[in-house]
Amino acid sequence: MSARLIILGAGSALPTRNNFPTSQILELREKQFMIDCGEGTQIRMRQMGLKINRLGHIFISHLHGDHCFGLIGLISSFGMLNRTADLYVHGPAGIAALFEPQLRFFCEGMPFKVIFEEFDAKKHAVIYEDRSVEVTTIPLKHRVPCSGFLFREKPGERHIIRDMIDFYQVPIAQLNLIKKGADFVTSEGNVIPNEALTTPSDKTISYAYCSDTAYSEKIIPLINGVDMLYHEATFAESEKSRAKTTMHSTAAQAATIALKANVSRLILGHFSARYSNQQILLNEAKAVFENAILAEDMMVFDI
Repeated sequence: MSARLIILGAGSALPTRNNFPTSQILELREKQFMIDCGEGTQIRMRQMGLKINRLGHIFISHLHGDHCFGLIGLISSFGMLNRTADLYVHGPAGIAALFEPQLRFFCEGMPFKVIFEEFDAKKHAVIYEDRSVEVTTIPLKHRVPCSGFLFREKPGERHIIRDMIDFYQVPIAQLNLIKKGADFVTSEGNVIPNEALTTPSDKTISYAYCSDTAYSEKIIPLINGVDMLYHEATFAESEKSRAKTTMHSTAAQAATIALKANVSRLILGHFSARYSNQQILLNEAKAVFENAILAEDMMVFDI
């Protein structure tokens, strides 16, 4: 299978000409998941010509404005576009109390419901699950309750080997069980192991989002081995003390997490507006973890 990560905003609290505040869309298994919704999110979506008819869930990491100021505007636009499907917004405790009054004031009479599902940002737990995808929280270290998100594709069915199915005359009625891993028992009572009848299912995809957070090795076992990690890289090493004070990370610290977690690829984001040229951040990260890249607004990554 494949997935796409669409960066709508790679900046932090202060927008710049090139970087809007944080937002992105993950496309996985014919579904769309939005992660954070900073100011300007829907503008970037318009600029990219994105069709979001498969967007049913928005995940908000924490209640700082650069991660949620765009939410009420986006919902209002959905209403004007005559959306009818319910929209689920997953966020830390308090998000409903913050946004429901705004919805009543600005979005009364919309043809769809906005359903807030709150989670405990201090706990690692499953907060969304369907037949093909599971989303779990990643407790982060920030000034307010904040959570990252791990998106993991569930394993699909095994692939049957047609020649072997025909050879052992496996009834059609048993093929679904075989695909799910069952052995086959012949009419003579012989057990044919599943490995002789099938090949493994396709490799699953995993993506971890970690912003905003100070350096924390506690997240390493939760994201170990993911295909792609998005980790905030607000500051360069020269501002390491400021990163600690504001509970953010440097690019080198993000790369250290990627290295220790054995991830396949690292995407750096949430850049401070002080860096008009973010190459210094990339250079410092690549000195620790080679397979690192800078996020850019409207950039699309294949996973």
